[in-house]
Amino acid sequence: MFSLLSDSLSKLFQKLKSKGVLTEKDIDDAMREIRLALLEADVALPVVKELIANVKTKAIGQEIVKSVAPAQMVVKIVNDELVNILKSDDQSINVGGQAPVVIMLVGLQGAGKTTTAVKLGAFLRKKLKKKVLLASLDVYRPAAIEQLQILGKQVEIDTFESDKNLPALEIAKSVLLESKQKGYEVLILDTAGKLHTDPVAINELQQIKKMAAPLETFLVVDALTGQDAANIGKVFNEQLGITGIILTRVDGDAKGGAALSLKMITGAPIKLLGVGEKISELEEFHPERAVSRILGMGDIVSLVEKASSLVNEEDALTMTQKMRQGRFDLNDLKRHLKNMKKMGGIASLLSMLPKLPGMSLPTEGAVGDDAFKRIEAIIDSMTELERQEPKILNASRKIRVAKGSGTSVQDINRLLKQHLAMSDMMKRFSKMDPRRLKDMLK
Repeated sequence: MFSLLSDSLSKLFQKLKSKGVLTEKDIDDAMREIRLALLEADVALPVVKELIANVKTKAIGQEIVKSVAPAQMVVKIVNDELVNILKSDDQSINVGGQAPVVIMLVGLQGAGKTTTAVKLGAFLRKKLKKKVLLASLDVYRPAAIEQLQILGKQVEIDTFESDKNLPALEIAKSVLLESKQKGYEVLILDTAGKLHTDPVAINELQQIKKMAAPLETFLVVDALTGQDAANIGKVFNEQLGITGIILTRVDGDAKGGAALSLKMITGAPIKLLGVGEKISELEEFHPERAVSRILGMGDIVSLVEKASSLVNEEDALTMTQKMRQGRFDLNDLKRHLKNMKKMGGIASLLSMLPKLPGMSLPTEGAVGDDAFKRIEAIIDSMTELERQEPKILNASRKIRVAKGSGTSVQDINRLLKQHLAMSDMMKRFSKMDPRRLKDMLK
């Protein structure tokens, strides 16, 4: 998420840094480019207008043209404004009420509410050690109740036996009673997907909310919804009073405009992100970290947190030592790719790294599931010496490896090119003066 916006803004800021002293025309041009970048990222027009107006006012007020480091001042102002839009005082999930705390999920059909309900249940059990009950109130979509039960069973979270022949309100009353009797700490209600323009459907949700009195009412929105997200959020908030937003499928959204639009239009905090299809792929949303990624400064904190939970400590130590020595062979590449797959793929990781000028890295398509199997087969078909010293792979050796791995010489050349790019990155980081690195990330 945010990669399109991040790329556009990073190019703009690099251009500003190359100018040194900025004129008022440079500032106007920068505001125009920021405006276009936001619109291309599907940020709603009213949001864009307000953001640009705020940035320009602050830029003029701080006499940015006369600043010692004007380009960095522009970055800081944009950073502060984006953080101001996305941050909230109640960023965490509120489960501190009297048990059972009710969490109600609402949104359009197809937004991913049912999967999100199970992900949320698993998240609350693992992170907050809560005893969770899931219940489907969707009596309209075929097999919706069964879907929740199957997914819940897979992750060993209890689900309520909803009767699809009963009205949703009656099911909600029954499950609320059962959750109290059986000592559940959190009850998650997965409601039916409703059009925000359907008054009858909205009325049903209002009745359920009035009866269940949820502590949290989360609007679940597909990140790929784009500019429509603003209208969806506005109506659901006006009719139901949402307390938070969960964005789904953010791994497939390069723009990220929905996040900015929803937060600014509704005022409700973005609390969670669905970053993949696996039940474990639900993450807390951190505004400051998100903005850091938007502005090309990376999100090292999230990267370290993810690595700590998924990557073997011994492997991490070995890789760190090799980085310091500037060494990175094909055995390391194989281990590295396995770890990256655990952590969501290369696109996920690269989005967390600072954007360094002139650094070329392999793309997501280069290391997808099929490509990874091909890379693994190629490396396994090499001798130990070839893995450690890829430069010795001449034409005859490549032909032998291609035959042994069922691939082509072109595949081997592509792999070697990817390895060279990653090796170059490792060497650059290992040799870089920490003060120089800090300056590049400003």
